[in-house]
Amino acid sequence: MKTNSGRSAGAEAISKITSGNLIGQTHRKMGIEEGGITHLILGANAEGEQERSAEGDKSLHGAKIAHYLRRMNAIHMVDLKSQYDRIQSEIDEAVLRVIRSTAFINGPEVKGFQEELEHYLGVKHVIPCANGTDALQIAMMALGLEPGDEVITASFTYIATAEVIALLRLKPVLVEVNPKTFNIDPEAIEKAITPKTKAIVPVHLFGQCADMEPILAIAKKHNLFVVEDTAQAIGAKYTFSDGTVKRAGTMGHIGATSFFPSKNLGCYGDGGALFTNDDELAKSMRMIANHGQTVRYYHDSIGVNSRLDSLQAAILRIKLRHLDAYSAARNALANAYDEAFAGSSKLATPYRDPKSTHVFHQYTLISEGIDRFGMQEFLASKNVPSMVYYPVPVHLQKAYTDPRYQPGDFPITEFLCQRVISLPMHTEMQADQLAHVVACVKEFLAR
Repeated sequence: MKTNSGRSAGAEAISKITSGNLIGQTHRKMGIEEGGITHLILGANAEGEQERSAEGDKSLHGAKIAHYLRRMNAIHMVDLKSQYDRIQSEIDEAVLRVIRSTAFINGPEVKGFQEELEHYLGVKHVIPCANGTDALQIAMMALGLEPGDEVITASFTYIATAEVIALLRLKPVLVEVNPKTFNIDPEAIEKAITPKTKAIVPVHLFGQCADMEPILAIAKKHNLFVVEDTAQAIGAKYTFSDGTVKRAGTMGHIGATSFFPSKNLGCYGDGGALFTNDDELAKSMRMIANHGQTVRYYHDSIGVNSRLDSLQAAILRIKLRHLDAYSAARNALANAYDEAFAGSSKLATPYRDPKSTHVFHQYTLISEGIDRFGMQEFLASKNVPSMVYYPVPVHLQKAYTDPRYQPGDFPITEFLCQRVISLPMHTEMQADQLAHVVACVKEFLAR
């Protein structure tokens, strides 16, 4: 893909990473020109292609890599330390403000974060809580679902989504995903609906919205609730066919998210929140999260104790101001990865759904014809981390053994679990680190 200036999208992305203020000035400090870094990172677009024909070029390439490795900081899947270093003064001031106030629980920082997140998302109500799993549980409780009611979700997801359904003695109904986006397949949802179906939980996996327009249409047709699990996609936008644009988590009846430290908007401990435009649901969820009370010591329903503390809220207020810049940095890194692996027959880069922006909570490739765990071991030997999200689908987990589901029932999900691999993806990746990750991946592919 070319930009208007004729430069490749990958080169543009690398330019942002190496010279923009989102990531840093590594290449300048090291005295290497942008073009040299671009060549080093991109190399040959297809594995097996020669770096150049001349041995001298190969030697120069190797020398540059060695030069980078001598100076390179450790690579992490998520680099929270470097991110903190960048905003340290803001964070420290916010934390000290809470400590000096001693308003640790339900203090003004919580209210301030709630209001600022409502404004950012364009949603009427944000209800902070203790973590993302609690958010899902509180959502289900507020909907008044009864034991035995069926809730449809994807089998290719983190376990918390199904865990809450089972914990409340509801019946998880698992369905297939779209092979391109990895998100729940609307056609599979409709096929799974029975008279006992009460809700759908689409998971916006890896940073991209599920196809919400047909999902909402199906829900309306069958009078079902929609609870969006947006733990991995906060800030992503979905465009409807009429041009309406909405943020992840604001389209269904309820949105639920996590502020786990590694999330795109993460605190320095546990945290979560619920979103809704429904006044009655908001009132119910606030009451449930506070022991079932609206007036202290008068309990109108069965509730839980699930609060976002003031320290975490203060940290999240700071990081929310940077969230769009963080998303831009993640996209720049994803574009650079895309360019580096373009044309590969052994790795398929992430698909971008034109209906949704992508905030790249993960950069997840599909491997083809390679030993995935061998690749992980090789990368680890080069100090490059990688992860598999997720190696076992929900329907094959021991805790969710169910005679309804057998190996082979979800071929796309099972294929993905056997093939996906995720590379380091965060806001602080430096040019030398990116170069090293790409070089090591290509070295393995060329073996």
